[in-house]
Amino acid sequence: MSKFVFIYHAPMTPAEAAPPSPDDMAAVMGEWNAWGAKVGDRLVDFGTPLANGVRVASDGSTSPSQREVAGYSIIEADNMDAAVELAKVHPHLNMPGGCEIEVHEAQEIPGM
Repeated sequence: MSKFVFIYHAPMTPAEAAPPSPDDMAAVMGEWNAWGAKVGDRLVDFGTPLANGVRVASDGSTSPSQREVAGYSIIEADNMDAAVELAKVHPHLNMPGGCEIEVHEAQEIPGM
């Protein structure tokens, strides 16, 4: 099995969004936890929301991240097709504003 990183994109980070009501938060987390249960032992790292990204250039300069990265998860799957199928049923895609998921296969580093 290979590892895959899901990068969650959203028009705004969770820190920028209006705080949801407790009932709305419970409903959303219920959907995320149901997805995590579906993935089961193949869920390596459920991940966390991300915010305040800083881009670091090769010359050491920094600037705010321009990507709309909202979070990540790491899963194991037999192949890219299987990972993409899990992404297609992820509740992040149902969030408002046109949310997306990038799926990247983690590559082995020779000699490590």
